[in-house]
Amino acid sequence: MSLTSLPSEDNLAAPVEPWQQGQVVDVTITDLSDSGDGVGRSHERVVFVPDTVTGDRVRVRLLRVKPQYAHGKLLEVLEPSPHRIRARCIVADKCGGCQWQHVDYPYQLAAKHNQVVQTLERIGKFSQPLVSPILAAEADLGYRNKATYPLARSQAGQIQAGYYQKGSHHIVNLNQCPIQDVRLNPLLAEVKQDLYDRGWGIYDEKLHRGKVRHLALRIGRRTGEMLLTLVVKDKNLSGLEEQAEAWLARYSKLAGVSLNVNPDRTNAIFGRETVCVAGHPYLHETFAGLTFQLRPDTFFQIHTEQAEALLQTIIDELQLQGHELLLDAYCGIGTFTLPLAARVRQAIGLEVQPEAVEQARLSASLNQLENVTFIEGAVETLLPQLDAKPDIVLLDPPRRGCDAAVIEALTQLAPDRIVYISCNPATLARDLKLLCQDNQYRLARVQPVDFFPQTPHVECVAFLVR
Repeated sequence: MSLTSLPSEDNLAAPVEPWQQGQVVDVTITDLSDSGDGVGRSHERVVFVPDTVTGDRVRVRLLRVKPQYAHGKLLEVLEPSPHRIRARCIVADKCGGCQWQHVDYPYQLAAKHNQVVQTLERIGKFSQPLVSPILAAEADLGYRNKATYPLARSQAGQIQAGYYQKGSHHIVNLNQCPIQDVRLNPLLAEVKQDLYDRGWGIYDEKLHRGKVRHLALRIGRRTGEMLLTLVVKDKNLSGLEEQAEAWLARYSKLAGVSLNVNPDRTNAIFGRETVCVAGHPYLHETFAGLTFQLRPDTFFQIHTEQAEALLQTIIDELQLQGHELLLDAYCGIGTFTLPLAARVRQAIGLEVQPEAVEQARLSASLNQLENVTFIEGAVETLLPQLDAKPDIVLLDPPRRGCDAAVIEALTQLAPDRIVYISCNPATLARDLKLLCQDNQYRLARVQPVDFFPQTPHVECVAFLVR
């Protein structure tokens, strides 16, 4: 690798010592990090470079410099990798929504599979874990069923909606987004103009002034029904009902318009209160042959088709006979509980969010499933109190993984099989290691599923047997 300094008079007087902030170095990218950055080496130290891919030879300016590693900014691609492609989004080099628009899809899949294997080996201490080939998405664009855009005003006063520029809080304005469902694109462009015409104040996060903070769009992939939600600092928007009715008249598949109220000075998008202004407070979606009602703030998998593929993997692996007692911890609105309940004797769902439990019970009733019970409360509290031993436990915790009390309770319950769904390979590997210690369980296999094309994120389902 060559090493060059920034051109300056000081450089002419005396060479700059290697490894200083602001230096320019040439680096060959040899790997991709879990965060999606390219990884190379300069002077025997690691350099992380966004917007690169394995095989690139690039010129980089060193930014945050530490003794053993640095983060760099891509200045020039000297020799492109065979895995580098032209991004299909015109703002991909600025927008922080996607990290891998420049990486061909087969290599994205290979990198995610490798990430899962390496994490299981490094953190989980599994030797040659059986990781099945990743399940690719049928379409690597146009898959997101929900998008939430922060709003701002340009210097010219126009309303902007988009994702934040990489490493900043500057919004990259979008009139369409190639990874969201294409049926949402007209709303993105046109609603911005409506907000401008109404003269509603746009929220300024620095001053904590203004009213409208975010525009949230959601669509049922199977039904086409849509929701439009404005996240606001307060509900006092002049002419709101009139505008909401106009939106319903303009968009034939728009099921409802809502306001979510978030008065706090916070980075959290949604507040605690959501009110329906016009139409319905929910849309209908069909998932695995069942009907669900999704509200603006309901947690539901972003990639409907891949969630169904993951569910089918679980069904195929478990080979349910109809006599089992299934426990679904962290069950949410019953996305996986309800389809599996139709195949077992009894299903129990545990969920800490009261609103999610209410929706899960409603969906069970809508789908005439009477053998499923949903219990509200924290999994770490409820699990040790169970008075029945489940045959199968399904885990789908948040990114931080399972609480230590959950792992302890599972070892006491000792179900025959555990199915662990995870969006974070690191916490998955940590928890699998704990569950498999002392040969309590054996890791049968892990199935990665690509829920998030154009990003380094990967979903997994792991199967444990006693």
